[in-house]
Amino acid sequence: MRYYPVFLDVQDKPVVIAGGGHVAHQKLGGLIDAGARVTLISPELSAEVQQFVDDGKVTHINREYQDGDMEGYFLAFVATDDGAINKVVADEARSKRVWINAVDDVPNCDFIMPAVVRQGELVLAISTSGESPAMARKVREDIEEFLGEDDAELLSLAAEVRRELQDQGVVVKDCDRCDRNHLDVWNAALDAEVKTLVGDGHRDQAKERLLKSLFAPSGST
Repeated sequence: MRYYPVFLDVQDKPVVIAGGGHVAHQKLGGLIDAGARVTLISPELSAEVQQFVDDGKVTHINREYQDGDMEGYFLAFVATDDGAINKVVADEARSKRVWINAVDDVPNCDFIMPAVVRQGELVLAISTSGESPAMARKVREDIEEFLGEDDAELLSLAAEVRRELQDQGVVVKDCDRCDRNHLDVWNAALDAEVKTLVGDGHRDQAKERLLKSLFAPSGST
């Protein structure tokens, strides 16, 4: 099966997790960091999950899942190892047009969770289309070794320059001396030297070089 990759905005949106164990704990951190309003439905919680409840970061409904619990949610996760329960939750979620993920139970999923690499605001998601979670983890670990803090700093600089240009009404144009469009010009401008300058703490110099590259006639210095 092929999946369409997407990043969801869950800021201040209601998300429900049926289950309170290790799998629920794996989902909580990312959802809370993304600003979701999370509700847990489970009669039992692991110590790690209980800490989220005690800290007031999630709402806890202390009982088994019941029919009708999917009402009003944007996204749902079922974190049990019981296929029958997964199907019950998934069927109701789909009837309510709520996207559902049943962990390690692809037939009861509307979406699957990727392996994720984060460096600041730089987020990479890796999927094997559900074929091999172990392979997804291996690729994630390889990318984690490749990416560094300077990549996050480069993203921060690029975002800063982009916002400033937008505020000034300045547009990076397609190259009029070659066949590169404005995205190609940006790509060329975010070169190894800019990355090195940022990584070495010379942000002003990096910004100067970036701006010069963006507006040089050829799209490069």
